Amino acid sequence: MTDPHADSPILLAGAPLERARAAMLLVHGRGATAESILELGEEVADETVALVAPQASGNTWYPLSFMAPTELNEPYLTSALSKVGATLERIGAAGIPAERTVLAGFSQGACLTLEFVSRNPRRYGGVAGLSGGVIGPPGMTRNDHGDLRGTPLFLGCSDIDPHIPKERVEETADIFRHLHAEVAMRLYPAMPHTINSDEITRLRLMVDALT
Repeated sequence: MTDPHADSPILLAGAPLERARAAMLLVHGRGATAESILELGEEVADETVALVAPQASGNTWYPLSFMAPTELNEPYLTSALSKVGATLERIGAAGIPAERTVLAGFSQGACLTLEFVSRNPRRYGGVAGLSGGVIGPPGMTRNDHGDLRGTPLFLGCSDIDPHIPKERVEETADIFRHLHAEVAMRLYPAMPHTINSDEITRLRLMVDALT
């Protein structure tokens, strides 16, 4: 199977796309569902915001760690990145530009979201990577270039997360500063692998700025 996520559904909640003032593109984590990440959107967005969440085939975007050699996560990774792109295109086709769309993900979904944005730099309404970082093995040479044009970008993670080394979060922040995002990063002391109230508040403020 060369494109395993191609036929997986895209779920909608919140305001209808055709009438929404802004949108959130939400990407779930490993073993989770689009329904579960839509609940995060409902917690932070008001009734004027469309919530859009793609579903991973088998509830997993790619099989191995985000820090495994990239080729070992293929063809799932390329398919997953394409699914995020197709979801963004669907939002745009309804009349909501990227500049009024917040992209947010948790865990594996955060890694996928951040990797997509690093490969497709432009002005977005906002980007939030909750417990994630860009994808690739330690020491991998990257070729990130382009301009996020001041996109607000938030990175939140535990300083002892069992899946996301804090060094990768810090490296990710540097990558996005180089791409001209307005980066805010917070490493929370001894936090479990979860989303906390400060992250929810920051995400709510990011979305509120568009409505």
